[in-house]
Amino acid sequence: MDTTFTVEGPRVFFSIGPVTITETVIVTWIVMAIITITCIVLTRNMRVTNISKKQAIAEFLVETAEKFVRNNMGGGHRFDRMIPFVAALFSTSLISNLISLVGLRNPTADLSVEAAWAVVVFIMITAMKIKTNGLGGYLKGFTTPIVVMTPFNILSELATPVSMACRHFGNILSGIVIDGLIYWALGLANAALFGLIPGIVGKVLGELPILKIGLPAITGLYFDWFTGFMQAFIFCMLTVMYIYNASQAD
Repeated sequence: MDTTFTVEGPRVFFSIGPVTITETVIVTWIVMAIITITCIVLTRNMRVTNISKKQAIAEFLVETAEKFVRNNMGGGHRFDRMIPFVAALFSTSLISNLISLVGLRNPTADLSVEAAWAVVVFIMITAMKIKTNGLGGYLKGFTTPIVVMTPFNILSELATPVSMACRHFGNILSGIVIDGLIYWALGLANAALFGLIPGIVGKVLGELPILKIGLPAITGLYFDWFTGFMQAFIFCMLTVMYIYNASQAD
């Protein structure tokens, strides 16, 4: 019996010239297709009165996104243009985190995914700071409170997207590793326990994943459902907070 434990990276399916299509890319396309189809289904045949259950769900989701953005960005309608972006970011993150429940590898277990999200958010934060304080005011901010702090302020600025990406990636990957360790340990325990039974019965029972039934489902409630939801929520919360803070004049 193999007693080694490894965590594999995303598989490479094929290449188109210099572009490599990995498992992360394929599953990300699947996530986008799920979100697109869901939006189409929920918004078909919408009515003003006597609304359907699917329209009620769609309106609930939209209202939840509106409340989230408005309540965390100073109230009012100033940042309503952020609502579609935050809703898309949350749904993409959440489904990417939970898609492992159907046997697919989480795209968010690949740091490049969170890094891309963080770069987009960082650009939006920087653009908001420049819009609020002007280019001169934005650059001057790196010299406060004294000029000698400029290198540290630059590092602090660059740390924002790095910390956002690594936090999300680290929590999702750690869940995958822990789940894998649990399956691996239960497999060893299964073989050791039933291997004590002599003869063909012990050999057959030792090969069956009897101990893998039950406990992984319980741990999955935390590492898949709870952690997946919380990491999507935290990433979006940091996004709206950073952008809102960037909109405040220095």
